[in-house]
Amino acid sequence: MTAATIQGELGALLERGLSRRAFLAFCGAMTTLLALPPRYAPRVAAAVTASPRIPLIWLRGAGCGGDGEALLRTAEPDAVSLLLESLSVDYLEILMAASGTAAADVRSATMAAAPNGYLAVIEGAVAGADDGAWHTVGGRAFRDVAREVCAGALGVIAVGSCAFDGGLAAATGGTIGASGAGVVAGGRPFISLPGCPVNAANLAATFVHFLTFNELPPADLRGRPLFAYGSLIHNQCERRAHFEFGEFVEAWGDEGAQKGWCLYKMGCKGPEAYANCPAVRYDDGASWPIGSGQVCIACTMPGFWDSMGPAFRRLPPLASFVPWLTADFAGQVLVGGTAGLAAAHGTASVARAALRRRRAARARVAPAADAVPEPVVAVEAPAEPITPAEPNAPPDVAPAADMPAADMPAADVPAAEGPAEDAEDEPEPGLEAEAANPPEVPPEPKLEAAPRPKPVRPPAAEDDP
Repeated sequence: MTAATIQGELGALLERGLSRRAFLAFCGAMTTLLALPPRYAPRVAAAVTASPRIPLIWLRGAGCGGDGEALLRTAEPDAVSLLLESLSVDYLEILMAASGTAAADVRSATMAAAPNGYLAVIEGAVAGADDGAWHTVGGRAFRDVAREVCAGALGVIAVGSCAFDGGLAAATGGTIGASGAGVVAGGRPFISLPGCPVNAANLAATFVHFLTFNELPPADLRGRPLFAYGSLIHNQCERRAHFEFGEFVEAWGDEGAQKGWCLYKMGCKGPEAYANCPAVRYDDGASWPIGSGQVCIACTMPGFWDSMGPAFRRLPPLASFVPWLTADFAGQVLVGGTAGLAAAHGTASVARAALRRRRAARARVAPAADAVPEPVVAVEAPAEPITPAEPNAPPDVAPAADMPAADMPAADVPAAEGPAEDAEDEPEPGLEAEAANPPEVPPEPKLEAAPRPKPVRPPAAEDDP
């Protein structure tokens, strides 16, 4: 977007003294606050200056009225003027000259002129006890008026802690049956900006988001926009380093208080509260409660008057039956437990990796070990037929010359040399007859082929005739 285009779109605002530099600074601040990329700054500028003026109806319920004052008493009236010029603030009691029936007529006329085309802002709690009789506007219960206005709204914005969940009027001892503005929203797009009071920068950013994208910003489960209530105050606090080093204020005005140490022991609820107070601050970013030396009372949290009080008392123990169990001790235990679980997980991961490597090694060896070798067929040589021994065959006896004399029987040992009788040995009577008529040898039996031939025994020798 060129400078000439921006100058032309500013129109009456430039004539009223709003400089181009202030306008661009406002658009850049809103872009940063909404956590949008810098390239959205021209789009924000075009939406703020060129969008049609959307009517705005601001209702005040049971509360102190500090949220409307916080918007009007900002240090940058030019930025507020820009916002008021972009929105047609038709009904806001602290700015109206009319009152009573005349003011009610203005509200009704706005609703009739822009059905389903205006924004509704509710400040303060909604009284519900005794049929809403504890808070009436023009003779009607404020609860009924708020429901009527919200029914035709493009979106409903609850500003302040009282409109968030009833605030102080809903704390212990309250008698009006106070509740948040969500009970009268009637299913319309709804968002809450808790705080006591609301930060005007967050409210302006919510309007700018709606003008730019034609919808309310994303919110958490309690309806709080994430850009403003998505971070813990403790994590953004400038005194966080003193908390980490154990440097705490022990008494008001002591050395720690003079040095700006952590206020946790003095009752600071920063570790329990979600808001962007450390980043946005108040009074045009000049300061905020902890920056000025006071504790955070967690005014952006549900039921903070009861759950976070007293304001200057340290956070109560997490369990009443264990008084020594404080938030910082629980945090140390959680950190130590997380570190232990991380170490155990790392050890288990290393063990699993080693086990997988061993299994992979065994899997590579197993196929070779499980392979079945091919059977080896042994081929046997054919057995030679056994020739039967001749009947009455003399046993094979080694020649006497080959046998030592010491091993020979006494009858076979030759006599010592000397004179001997030259007598011839007479043959035995049976040997001559056997030599003359040798016994008949039976024919050799035929052997049949068999896988394993069996030896054939020789037939018994026949008797001599």
